[in-house]
Amino acid sequence: MKTSFNDQLDITRRDLMKGGMGAASLAAVSAGAAVPAAVTAASVAVTANAAQAQQHAASATVTQPATGIVMSPDYARTVAQMAYVWGWPMVNMINRRAAITQAPEPGHLNGVLPAAPRGQIAMLNDYIEPSETFVTCPNQDVVYGLGFFALDEEPVVIQVPDFGDRFWVYALYDARTDQFGHLGKPYGSKPGFYLLAGPRWSGLKPDGTTDVLRCPTSLANAIPRVFQDDTPEDRKAIQEVINQVVAYPLKDFDGEMKTIEWAKVPDIPGPASSGEETKWVVPDKFFDQFGEVLDTVDPLPGEEALYGQFRLLLDAASKDPELKKVLVATAVETEDKVIQPFFQWKHNGRPAGNGWNRSTNNAQFGVDYFNRTGTAKSNMFDNRPNERQYFYTDHDGAGGELSGSGSYAITFPAGQEPPVNGFWSLTLYNDKHLFHANDLKRYSLGTKNKNLKRNSDGSLTLYAGAKSPGGDKENNWLPAPDGKFSLYIRAYWGKEAILDGSWQPPAIEVAQ
Repeated sequence: MKTSFNDQLDITRRDLMKGGMGAASLAAVSAGAAVPAAVTAASVAVTANAAQAQQHAASATVTQPATGIVMSPDYARTVAQMAYVWGWPMVNMINRRAAITQAPEPGHLNGVLPAAPRGQIAMLNDYIEPSETFVTCPNQDVVYGLGFFALDEEPVVIQVPDFGDRFWVYALYDARTDQFGHLGKPYGSKPGFYLLAGPRWSGLKPDGTTDVLRCPTSLANAIPRVFQDDTPEDRKAIQEVINQVVAYPLKDFDGEMKTIEWAKVPDIPGPASSGEETKWVVPDKFFDQFGEVLDTVDPLPGEEALYGQFRLLLDAASKDPELKKVLVATAVETEDKVIQPFFQWKHNGRPAGNGWNRSTNNAQFGVDYFNRTGTAKSNMFDNRPNERQYFYTDHDGAGGELSGSGSYAITFPAGQEPPVNGFWSLTLYNDKHLFHANDLKRYSLGTKNKNLKRNSDGSLTLYAGAKSPGGDKENNWLPAPDGKFSLYIRAYWGKEAILDGSWQPPAIEVAQ
């Protein structure tokens, strides 16, 4: 009997709860798998004499952690906490890929989310719906796509149609959630066929492809974003171009632009939403999957020592059931005390003025573990800073917590809206960082809107709260839930004042 997509997702979730995923990696460690090769002394030595360091580099090696030791619970707890914070985004990626790639064909999961088999993408044909819970902080400025790949085993061709003057960007992410490649309007990318390949793929650039974009990890995903005005005319106009946003394995490339009518792809049944983001990292089972991360994601320069400590931790725990319990308890505690606070915007990014914070190093995190993990928890799949900058807050300008019981005004003085080459928007989220369903079906305001009312001096005031400000002001109103909510400014393809931090969001005032 054929297993349905919904059944497969249930199986995946049961596997998560049972620790089925990544267990093979832990078993390999327990069987005596080797730690990473020793790194040269030059990579860790601090010396004023570069020539001397080079002389020693060829012969000297750094001793790696010895296996077979008896590790104390407190030492294991210390290393395990760092492992959890470091590895959280990557285990998150593994589990998202496992769920989404169970789609039998490109379509819309529960009618609202792009989902496709491995090596393909699916596109929406309109703004994302408020019932979406795959990822927090979605936006209703663009039409989204989504797909996951295994690029060493199966390079992928992704099509770029002629978008004309329309803003677009394909965000391509590696297993760490860093972007790779540069594909979009900010880069002057040309229409054509682009090959996405992994670090160990050894083929040649196929005839007819425009460029080869290398991902530093085999696991990768793509999230195309294509700007759309909030008008019926633009919803119609965008269809022809987004229908050519298609990706497929290299073996299916024939040099011809393929088309999928995304408005007519099937809806794929999936699990019912709980009203909050799907729990992609299960603390109880984190260390059952962690070995897979170490096995498939190469260390960045300077991370070799971390990998050595993490592998030692897994080796020791594989031989001592009581120590394994310490790892699980540490994961549960770290989730609560370290990961959960990232959901509050005051703990995320850096201050941007007037009570707002802004994203930092987004999608090019490198070894910035604080911002990588904070973003993965609160608003995963950011774009690079030059592609998009984010400003967010849970509080008004006086420090009061934003609540639907209040009414708020956000005024951009004339000529001081976010300075962008692309577009900007202000979005309202509920306490789960998701859209608040409302009768106006309005979740953001900005460049896309053609009916915003300006003040007599040319300034623009937007309103937020559970109660309508009434009259002409209602066009500028973002409906809020009765309880807590947050506000979020996006600045796509920001100008210098966005990038250097000299532009600041306006203070949020309590409306009279």
